[in-house]
Amino acid sequence: MSTHEPDLSLIFQALSDPTRRSMLARLGKGVVAVSDLAEPTGLRLPTVLRHLSVLEEARLIETEKQGRVRFCRAVPESLVVANQWLEERRAEWEARTDRLEAFLEHLEDRDEN
Repeated sequence: MSTHEPDLSLIFQALSDPTRRSMLARLGKGVVAVSDLAEPTGLRLPTVLRHLSVLEEARLIETEKQGRVRFCRAVPESLVVANQWLEERRAEWEARTDRLEAFLEHLEDRDEN
């Protein structure tokens, strides 16, 4: 894995929490100040900052401080790695179920004869 490629384990860990998924969805609409991102969660700022650090470590978001305000933005390109992994698994599973279906049809045909 390249040093710039997101770590799949970190991505799935970050996405495993509903609060982080909610934050990421909100960031999908544009850049948001940390305080605005924290408001709908009802969580204290240190807890929100911990969630954001998990998202940032997974390279799903980037933060930038402008004056006294820290802003967050989503990095959707990081999800490409997770999407590719899921697509590969789906292709494997579909191939297996297709082979199983063909085998069962073969058995049915054999039993009918």
